[in-house]
Amino acid sequence: MRRRLLALVGAVILVDTMLYAALAPLLPGLRHDLGLTKGGAGVLVGAYAIGTFLGAIPGGWAAARYGARTAVLTGLALMSTAGLAFAFAHSLAALDVARFIQGLGGACSWTAGLAWIAQETARERRGEALGIAIGAGIFGAQFGPVLGTLATQIGREAAFAGAAALGVVLAAFVIATPRGPGALAAAQSPPATILRDGRFRAALWLTVLPSLCFGVVEVLVPLRLDVLGATAVAIGAIFFVASLFEALVSPIVGRIADRSGAAAIVRVGTLGAAGGLALLAVPSTAVALAVVLTASCVALGSLWVPGGSLVSQRAETLDVDQGWAFAFNNVGWAAGVALGSAGGGALAQSGGDVLAYGAAAALCLATGVAAIARRPAGPLRSGV
Repeated sequence: MRRRLLALVGAVILVDTMLYAALAPLLPGLRHDLGLTKGGAGVLVGAYAIGTFLGAIPGGWAAARYGARTAVLTGLALMSTAGLAFAFAHSLAALDVARFIQGLGGACSWTAGLAWIAQETARERRGEALGIAIGAGIFGAQFGPVLGTLATQIGREAAFAGAAALGVVLAAFVIATPRGPGALAAAQSPPATILRDGRFRAALWLTVLPSLCFGVVEVLVPLRLDVLGATAVAIGAIFFVASLFEALVSPIVGRIADRSGAAAIVRVGTLGAAGGLALLAVPSTAVALAVVLTASCVALGSLWVPGGSLVSQRAETLDVDQGWAFAFNNVGWAAGVALGSAGGGALAQSGGDVLAYGAAAALCLATGVAAIARRPAGPLRSGV
């Protein structure tokens, strides 16, 4: 049951993130065809995150009230509908709405899917299991630019309609999957309990921070690559490689977090991300920028798994349903991406890319310094 569930939830998250990440190669074309500005690109990228932000709490409530499987099905229905809408939209406003609906669906599928895994996985193996699921999401993100590149070649209609059809297929598999007994007993505490917990909030920041930084990167890097002469195909390939390395590292990070705790991962990841982000504005060739992007993505991506594992563990310790834990985690992700994409685009438009990357790097550096100063028994310790 556990392997089947991991494969199914991983596939759901993969398709969801594939649709989310498909935008990167399309941005230069949308800029030329529809007059998309950096600020407008930030809104388009951030529309998905805004939908996730608004849908995360209802998604967590649905998972806690009706079960994770039902909430996953709801997410797939919204995702497929949004995929079709994005396929046939011909204005920026319509594209923004489609991305927003995708975000609502992603809120349900991510929240319920990860909660489903947490409920069916023993605590001592949960980091690795979540790492596999999150790695599948990252792997989906690497296929997103491939889908976007394909859309530039065969048309947005055919590419995104085909992706939406995958959601229907996955829904059939979810319906055929029985509810497991669950490794965790029914939670009794109200969801507000974890919001009052300092350790939960510290774990949640490990989702907010990389999400914010990725929001900046996903707006500015494709546009910079276009200026440096990279084609849509090349942009897709660059993001594909960066996400591939990030996905391969994710399960390994989860295994380390299970065995040794999250503190060392957080220190290395935040400081590495700070350095990578600070360098993103420097390269004058597409190849050099691709190298820096890959290193930055690996460092930032290493924070998501220990963050998710610690969020789950704190919810279990405080006897709060896993659906609520990952709902708040999704709120953190969405808030980070929305602020990073919209804010990063606005900062870059007013003060240049250096200002946007510098602000993101400063947040990573401050978090790394705080993690180094924190005593070992603090909230970044796994298993507390």
